[in-house]
Amino acid sequence: QLQLVESGGGLVQPGGSLRLSCAASGFTLDYYAIGWFRQAPGKEREGVSCISSSGGSTNYADSVKGRFTISRDNARNTVYLQMNSLKPEDTAVYYCAARYGSCRSNGYRHWGQGTQVTVSS
Repeated sequence: QLQLVESGGGLVQPGGSLRLSCAASGFTLDYYAIGWFRQAPGKEREGVSCISSSGGSTNYADSVKGRFTISRDNARNTVYLQMNSLKPEDTAVYYCAARYGSCRSNGYRHWGQGTQVTVSS
């Protein structure tokens, strides 16, 4: 069974940090671009970041540039999202998704169940 599982979410104060993990089981991530998405209550889902299958190419939403870093460890079949200088507006459910090939805005076939990130004092 192909599965993505996110972890690492939680409650953090503004200015704090969290590291999200996206672990794959049932398939290897080697040939997949991995995207992180988020959805806040009452808002549409938005793309946060993406990393190519090799890890050589990354992109970020303007709202998180300079604060978030995406990385991957193909040996561990895991992708990470390091989130620093968190703001209340980063509060959302964060999802990872896998897309065969390159980073794009759509075409993600495999999705995780999401992990809640809440930034509040």
